[in-house]
Amino acid sequence: MMDESTELSLTIAQIVQRLKGSHLHSQIERQAKECLHQPDIKLESLKEDVRSFLKTSGWERKLQNAVYRELHVQLPPSHPAAPPEHLKEPLAYMRKAQASWEKRVLKSLNSMSTELGVPLARMRPAVEQKELTNKWNEMGTDEPDLSRFRPVYAPKDFLEVLISLRNPNHDSSEDISARSHWGLIQVPLNVRDIPQLRQAYSELNLTTGQLGIDDHAHVHPDLFENDYVQIGKKVVADQDSAAAQQYSRQGCPTGLRAELWALILNSTNQPPDVMHYEQLKAGVIQHDLLVDNLIYKDVKLTASNDDYYFVFEDFLYQVLLCFSRDTAVLEHFKYNSATPPKSYIQGKVGEEECAVVYPPNVAPLCFLYNEPSKLYSVFREMYIRYFFRLHSISSSPSGIVSLCLQFERLLQTHLPQLFYHLRQIGAQPLRIAFKWMVRAFSGYLSTDQLLLLWDRILGYDSLEVVAVLAAAVFAFRAENLMEVTSLASAEAVLADLSTLKVMPLIQIFLFATAI
Repeated sequence: MMDESTELSLTIAQIVQRLKGSHLHSQIERQAKECLHQPDIKLESLKEDVRSFLKTSGWERKLQNAVYRELHVQLPPSHPAAPPEHLKEPLAYMRKAQASWEKRVLKSLNSMSTELGVPLARMRPAVEQKELTNKWNEMGTDEPDLSRFRPVYAPKDFLEVLISLRNPNHDSSEDISARSHWGLIQVPLNVRDIPQLRQAYSELNLTTGQLGIDDHAHVHPDLFENDYVQIGKKVVADQDSAAAQQYSRQGCPTGLRAELWALILNSTNQPPDVMHYEQLKAGVIQHDLLVDNLIYKDVKLTASNDDYYFVFEDFLYQVLLCFSRDTAVLEHFKYNSATPPKSYIQGKVGEEECAVVYPPNVAPLCFLYNEPSKLYSVFREMYIRYFFRLHSISSSPSGIVSLCLQFERLLQTHLPQLFYHLRQIGAQPLRIAFKWMVRAFSGYLSTDQLLLLWDRILGYDSLEVVAVLAAAVFAFRAENLMEVTSLASAEAVLADLSTLKVMPLIQIFLFATAI
């Protein structure tokens, strides 16, 4: 183990290295040079004067926000002697499972490419490029025949892989309680139970004001909402990422959410970000990828048929098609157990394109951002911080394996009769809840409630609250679920979550459950 001071100096060195050469670095350098001409900058106190100028002109805050972002994106420094794959995932059996899952997905993509005679990537002819440029803002009007294209995998396929995970070094017969054999997930990971969650999520307790509860029509706004919104405006004015993250734990007011989320994620939408988006757009227009058809199909099957999201269909195509070509996303795979599938354009040397197979949850963000480049940069940051963990096998506390295990443990510990009953009738709770968790409830909750849930994901920098909500939904419908006699009837009881109120459910489950 490294001592604290070595760990700290290693972290600082890594962050300095990553920020060097960034757009922010060159901006601060330019400002520092320009301020030398000012009369109040003295030669004898040059260092202090330049530093105080950068502080008063807001550049120090921008640098703090950039450092804060780096701390959230990269993993804590590992031992200097540890091999690079340990940085991606410390447990060998998890790495092995992820690699074999990737092989399976890639094989499925390649066989689809061969069967249909569609290359993984091709250059579009000039006519096609012009056509796509003209209809860029109305791609939703297209009705291509996608019947030949099948999804690469369904959530239930991924769940089967997680169920089959085993730690070869762990003898499960040593487990004292029979309860550990009730659930589907059989890996020994450390997940938090209610007492630890109460401590970690103390701002969600019954005596603290919450958006999603205390802004209800029956509660006078003077009691909580008005003051809370004023504090939110001050947080936005101060442009402090850490303060915005802390504030988000009690929820973000609708009018401030877009600015607060961008601040937490340090998504600034500077000219280089806009330019990067335009370059990706040019990439979409020039090259056609096999995964484009899968993205089209996914959007057509989900958003197009959704009462909330169908109006954003064009936005979704734009963002997801650009995302599938963004090589900057590859950077986060250094800290992720996954290795992205890449497709190569024939005739181009040294350029690789990242193909993200599972289209992530972009639709809810369309309610917050109407400028494509801003929407894109916030979505990309959400993906590389949080959502990628829902589609890759890892031992991270926010990873899908831990979330599944935590969901099962919470139910087994606090609703053992319900868990046992559902298990006996062949309706394992995880088989129902998995699809909610793998999409972070996107497409299942009403949009206002989903955004309140995501406020807390950002505020606590963790996806744990997704597992807590899944368990809370079962607790809320426990009475009806105790009456069911089959998996189909259990699914029917939990089919519609659109009327649920997220915060009361989470609050009651965490703070009003008898321990």
